[in-house]
Amino acid sequence: MDTETVADVVTEVVLPGVVEPSGLEIRVRPAPEPATGEVVLALEASGVSFAEQQMRRGKYYDQPPFPFVPGYDLVGVAVQVGAGVDSSLIGRRFAGLTKVGGWASRVVLPATDLVEVPGALDAADAETVVVNGITAWQMLHRVAKVRAGGTVLVHGANGGVGSTLVQLATHAGIRVIGTASPRHHEAVRALGATPLDYRATDLPARVRELAPGGVDAVFDHVGGDGIVDSFRLLARGGTLVSYGTAATRDVAGSSKLPVLKLLARLFLWKLLPNCRRTHFYNIWAGKRRSAAFHDRLRADLGQVFALLASGAITAQVAARFPLSRAAEAVRLAESGTVTGKVILVPDPGQDAPDPH
Repeated sequence: MDTETVADVVTEVVLPGVVEPSGLEIRVRPAPEPATGEVVLALEASGVSFAEQQMRRGKYYDQPPFPFVPGYDLVGVAVQVGAGVDSSLIGRRFAGLTKVGGWASRVVLPATDLVEVPGALDAADAETVVVNGITAWQMLHRVAKVRAGGTVLVHGANGGVGSTLVQLATHAGIRVIGTASPRHHEAVRALGATPLDYRATDLPARVRELAPGGVDAVFDHVGGDGIVDSFRLLARGGTLVSYGTAATRDVAGSSKLPVLKLLARLFLWKLLPNCRRTHFYNIWAGKRRSAAFHDRLRADLGQVFALLASGAITAQVAARFPLSRAAEAVRLAESGTVTGKVILVPDPGQDAPDPH
């Protein structure tokens, strides 16, 4: 270790099993070498998404076997390329979806998976809208296809996806009703939504007061029995977009059963002749059709990056922690006390080269 440089090794956060945040392990191993068609990114920012919170409990639908390195997405500078990759990529900043593996100081990705980040954007700001921005943009514009003048209900409007979705919808001329705990109502209102307490027993009635004819879309990451109210609040022609099962995050048992129950319910509703649509959003859908999947990803994230760079939407960085303090980052992200996304950055001495 004494003779190794930072470039010779990679520091990573390992999830060894179902553990409390304090059980996360920091490990050092030899730095990865890129194979043909691959690029090595030096980490500038990764984030704590809801997916990692589920993985820590063994509750994410298709997580790999323990142990593994979490990290659903990242932003970093290309420092090495494999055979067949244009060397001009070196020194430029890119974003990438990883599902796992992002919580590391060096990450290898296929060059085809990378989306260039506008030079004016701060890496942490850009990181807040990688998986969150793609998810929000595609649910709003590709799935629900809500038009200007419509009204939508966003559950968890203070969260990473929710806060991005509120801003994208507002920018598109769409009225937003956003649920959150009262402590976040001021922040949700500042984003452009009308806040409602998600714990209110009369929540459906409150939504109906604001949208008597129902809403054009509901974006629901909660799942569970509350999904019934989400469906009932739809206007004729409206769309329920489900994209998670947060209600069962802390419930012991199978990670797959809650998702399968949700999918069955959505499918049955889809068969009803009531002019309402249901959809379960999966960011990885269509990945087998690789070219089309990556074209769509680059186009959609490019749109979100452009809005962020122009100031039309703002990055919601809840806090920044070095990789070595990942346990603290996870605890904060799971506390329900923040708006936006908790970001992980390299430890001092592991900083990526300046792309400018």
